[in-house]
Amino acid sequence: MELASNILETNSFVVTSSYEISQIVENFKTLKHKNIIIHIVSFTHDTDLVQNLNNELNIVVPHAKITLLKHNEKSKTYLNVYTLQKDMPAQDFNNKILSKLYIDSAYKDTSIEKYRNKLFCRYFTDHLTNLPNVYQLRRDLEQNEEFSLIIFNIDNFQTINNFYGYLVGDYVIEEVGRYVKENITDHKVYRLSGDEFAFVIDKNMFFYDLKDHLENLYKQMKDIVVKYQGINIFIDITLASSANKDNTNIFSKVSMALRHAKEISVPFWIYEDKMDFENDYERNLQLSEVVREAVSNFRVIPYYQAIVDTKTGETKKYECLARLIDINGKILSPVDFIPIAKKIKNYNIVTKTIINKSFETFESIDFEFTINLSIEDIVDKEMFIFIMKKLKDSKAAKRVTFEILESDAIEDFKKVERFIIEVKRYGAKIAIDDFGSGYSNFGYLTRISADYIKIDGSLVKNMDIDKNSLIVVETIVEFAQKLGIKTIAEYVHSSAIMNKVKDLHIDYSQGYYIDEPSLLA
Repeated sequence: MELASNILETNSFVVTSSYEISQIVENFKTLKHKNIIIHIVSFTHDTDLVQNLNNELNIVVPHAKITLLKHNEKSKTYLNVYTLQKDMPAQDFNNKILSKLYIDSAYKDTSIEKYRNKLFCRYFTDHLTNLPNVYQLRRDLEQNEEFSLIIFNIDNFQTINNFYGYLVGDYVIEEVGRYVKENITDHKVYRLSGDEFAFVIDKNMFFYDLKDHLENLYKQMKDIVVKYQGINIFIDITLASSANKDNTNIFSKVSMALRHAKEISVPFWIYEDKMDFENDYERNLQLSEVVREAVSNFRVIPYYQAIVDTKTGETKKYECLARLIDINGKILSPVDFIPIAKKIKNYNIVTKTIINKSFETFESIDFEFTINLSIEDIVDKEMFIFIMKKLKDSKAAKRVTFEILESDAIEDFKKVERFIIEVKRYGAKIAIDDFGSGYSNFGYLTRISADYIKIDGSLVKNMDIDKNSLIVVETIVEFAQKLGIKTIAEYVHSSAIMNKVKDLHIDYSQGYYIDEPSLLA
C-alpha cells in the first residue's frame, strides 16, 4: 500500500542533550491535527533528557499519543513524529504508519513483519523492565491448561517512592525485574502493574508442594538489595498463589491471597476455596452499601448505657454508644459497621453524628455523658476543630467525658496532649478506655491527665474464675487510687462480678447486669 506524501508526514530528530529540546519542540507548536503519534526512542527512560523531552511535548502537543521505546544506542535519543494531515479512525492511522514503515523498510532490507512487531510489541511488553506484561500473561494462560500462578508484591515500594522519588522508584522496579529474570530461571517472569510481578510454572501444584516451593522462593528473594548511588535499598516482598485445580478467576483468587498475607504480615499465602474469601468480600461489599445508605439517610444514632456509683447503685452518667439502623430497621453494633465505615471514608461522619446527637440529648438532661474517640479522631485536624467548636457552643461541655481507646497505638503524643489540654479548658474530662488491653502500660497514665480509667471488660468479666485477671484488676485499681484517678469497671454481667467490683472499691460500674444499651425514654 503506497502512502501519499500529502496524507502522512513523518519527521525524525536526533536529540543528544537537554539544550536541544526547546529548539526541537518549537517545530511542534503548529501541529493542530488530532492524529499525531510521537515515539521517543532511547537506551533508558530515567534520564533528565527523556523526562524533560516528554514533559515539554505533553505541554506543547497534549493531544499527541507519546510512546517511550528502547534501543541499544547509549549516546543518542531519537524522536519520530507521525502526523496525519486529515482526520481518520485511530486504527486507520496506525495502518498508515505501518505502511510508512513498510516503505522505509525497502531501504533497510527489513521485512514489514519486523516493523509491525516493533510497533506493537509494547502492548505485550512492560516498557520499564522489558518483561512480558499482564496482557501477555493473560494470553499465555489462555493457551496453557496446566499451570500455577504466583504473584509477588514489593511491600515497601510506596515508602521507597515517597522517600527517594519516582525516578529511583522506577530504577528499583527495573532492578527487581532484572534480578528475578536472572536468578529465578525456572519460572517465566511478568511485570503486572505498579510493584507487582508474576511467575508462571507450567504445571498444577497442590498445596504442600506449592507451600514448599513458595518457602524456597521466598528464601531466594527476601534479601534483594538494590544499590543506587552508594545507597543500599532493601526490598521486602510478599508472595501469593492458589492451590486449586480449577483455575477459574485465578487472578482474583491469588490477589485475595496476597492481600490477606499482607494484612496478617506473613511471607506468603496460598488460596484455597475453603477459605471463603469470596463470600467475605461479597459480605463486605454488601455491608458497605448498607453503611453508605444509613449514613446518607441519618440513621446513625446513639444508644445509652448507664454507669452507676458502685457503692450506692445510683446512675451517675451514661455512655453514648454508636448504632446503625439499616433500611429494614435492623440494629447494627459498632463491631459490624465501624471498620467498614473507615474503609469507605465515612467514619468521620459517623463520629460527628454521634457527638452532635449526644450533646443534643444531654443539653436537656442533667446527667454526665461519655463519648468514645479513637486516636485517629484526636489527631485529625478537622475533627479537632469540630470538637472544640462543639465544646465552645454547648452548655453540656462541662458534663462530657471523652473516652480515648487505650488499645490504639499513639504515634504522635504531642497531638494527644494538646487535645487533652484544650478539652479540659472547657471543663470536659478524659477517660482511658479498655485499660489493661492492647498497648497498656502504666507510663501511659503518667503522660495523659486522665480523670477516669475504664478497666478492660475482658479482665473484669473473668475476675470470679480467673485469678490472674483479678490480680491485674487489683493492680490497676491500686495504681489509679495512688494517682487520684477514678476507676470504672466494664462488662459487669453478673451479681458475682458486681460483688468483686465492690470488694475492690472500684468507683463506678457498667454492664448488662446493671443496664443494657438503649434509647433514652
